[in-house]
Amino acid sequence: MTARQIRTAYLQYYEERQHKVIPRALLVPYNDPTTLFTGSGMQPLLPYLLGDEHQDGVRLVDSQTCLRAQDIEDIGDNRHTTFFEMLGNWSLGDYFKEQQIRWFFEFLVDIVGLDPSKIYATCFIGSPEHGIARDDEAANIWQKLFAEKGIDAKIVEVGSQEDGNKNGMQGGRIFFYDDGENWWSRGGGLDKTPIGDPCGPDSEVFYDFGDDNHAEGYGLPHPASDSGRFMEIGNQVFMQYQRTANGFVPLAKQNVDFGGGLERIAAAAINSPDVFQISILKPIIDQLESISGKKYPDHTESMRVIADHLRAATFLAVDGISPSNKEQGYVMRRLLRRAIRFAFELGIEQNFLEQVVPVIADMYHEDYPEVAAKREEVIAILVKEEKVFRQTLRKGLQEFNKLSIDGLTGEIIFKLYDTYGFPVELTHEEAVKQGTAIEPTATEDFTALMAEQRARSQTASKGVFKGGLGGQTLQHKKYHTATHLMYQALRDVLGDHVVQRGSNITEERLRFDFSHPEKVTREQLDEVEAIVNEQIAKDLKVSFQEFPTSVAVEEKGALGQFGDRYGDTVKVYSMIADGAEKPFSFEICGGPHVDHTLQLFEEGKKFKITKEESSSAGIRRIKAVLQ
Repeated sequence: MTARQIRTAYLQYYEERQHKVIPRALLVPYNDPTTLFTGSGMQPLLPYLLGDEHQDGVRLVDSQTCLRAQDIEDIGDNRHTTFFEMLGNWSLGDYFKEQQIRWFFEFLVDIVGLDPSKIYATCFIGSPEHGIARDDEAANIWQKLFAEKGIDAKIVEVGSQEDGNKNGMQGGRIFFYDDGENWWSRGGGLDKTPIGDPCGPDSEVFYDFGDDNHAEGYGLPHPASDSGRFMEIGNQVFMQYQRTANGFVPLAKQNVDFGGGLERIAAAAINSPDVFQISILKPIIDQLESISGKKYPDHTESMRVIADHLRAATFLAVDGISPSNKEQGYVMRRLLRRAIRFAFELGIEQNFLEQVVPVIADMYHEDYPEVAAKREEVIAILVKEEKVFRQTLRKGLQEFNKLSIDGLTGEIIFKLYDTYGFPVELTHEEAVKQGTAIEPTATEDFTALMAEQRARSQTASKGVFKGGLGGQTLQHKKYHTATHLMYQALRDVLGDHVVQRGSNITEERLRFDFSHPEKVTREQLDEVEAIVNEQIAKDLKVSFQEFPTSVAVEEKGALGQFGDRYGDTVKVYSMIADGAEKPFSFEICGGPHVDHTLQLFEEGKKFKITKEESSSAGIRRIKAVLQ
């Protein structure tokens, strides 16, 4: 099966089992200051896994586009990508282990057609010191399912990944691992589980590509090894406990969260450990071969990096992001410039994005209508960035001539690479061409500086994520509420062409992007400020109702965020004064907000716009505070 066929079949399979298909969330989380991107299928659903009721019921399924940018420099192996799709299904207090494990196994074997003898499963070994039993229930379900396919599945206790490296598989097919491998919580292992949080064991599913793919240096093969023989294709989280101050106790309402990598399942379907051979990546590779005249086996890393990065950048553009020097826009710019740098290694020195991006768009436009709708806009955005970067490379060459007069050092190589995106290979070639001496430690010094930059980048990413998904403080709620008021005030002052194009809220301020063709004057900003403060002073009541989406948008006139995709029903927040006939603000949103707007004026604070600037072409950005 192709990746597209697998995605379609998966959604249909669970829809037949009374699951509601929900639309993907944007790659940029809406009003979540704790992370730059949607990095997992679970992320948009976490509030519901933590207890909120979902408007579409207790059985949900989707295919969620995800982006993880922490390890951009590591892209180039046969299985990791920054952009990927996560197939997901959820039970919110409904079915549990028996149905979940059976359904996923049957989907893999009976629908996708995987050989059951190549499938392996892992479960949680338990922790007596924490009062948590071994997950024999999950292991026994797996054993029964394998038996139905004529496979005698031995259950083996492994422990840690290190234990597995030492002792190997021991003839097993179902393996018990510790909380480093088979326990889920927002904090990580058992002792890192936050007090009050739901948590539980998980059961991971692996595909065996054969012992020929087991790399040396990893000890003996086993599913949780990173050696290359096994690839994880799905993880079933069973939220059945809650951590309290006195230990772990059973949850009254148990949830299932499943996530399976579409690209990895598709790789298993063609029995290839190289995900870049699947139907939603190979056409990009084929196009790169055609443009460059080079072959994939001879330039594997370069073509993998380009294919991954351009797919990620394409979907970022679809979801409203433009290249910039800040936050999501910076990551997008970095992805594009790395792709262009690697294109140099293929000998592609002319504009090539306009030849590659349409190939990517064509693979997704039928399943994601927003890709088709924004096709030409996306191509234009990415092609423009390529032209800008090629000018930057020319500046880098000029800078090289200034900096390398006395010799090429690691610091110079790093500056050219980091500031101008100048490829390291080109720096060396230019030095040789011009007869510039290369310091003996240049490569070593450059590598050390790159390691420092990577450490800073990973630390920053962890800091962004540190706040924890789903947690919203009172201050966040205040700024969230103020954002709604400002949105309507902007439309009142500037006109109905103003449409929200993005939002980011922290404990210190709100940031709001919106469509408007020119700079907003200070007089206009003052008017917006006055309207917002006037409405806050009226102590508007904040509440929400759920409507069918068509009713909310077409009949009720609710505002929404540009590019957002909604299910059949939506939650609409209303902010209305006592005795008023209609609300001041009426907007589709998932929340949360304060109950009354006067809460924004606590401690004598007022709403104040601190900055107005351009975000990208035709998009303005406002920052505001309560002070």
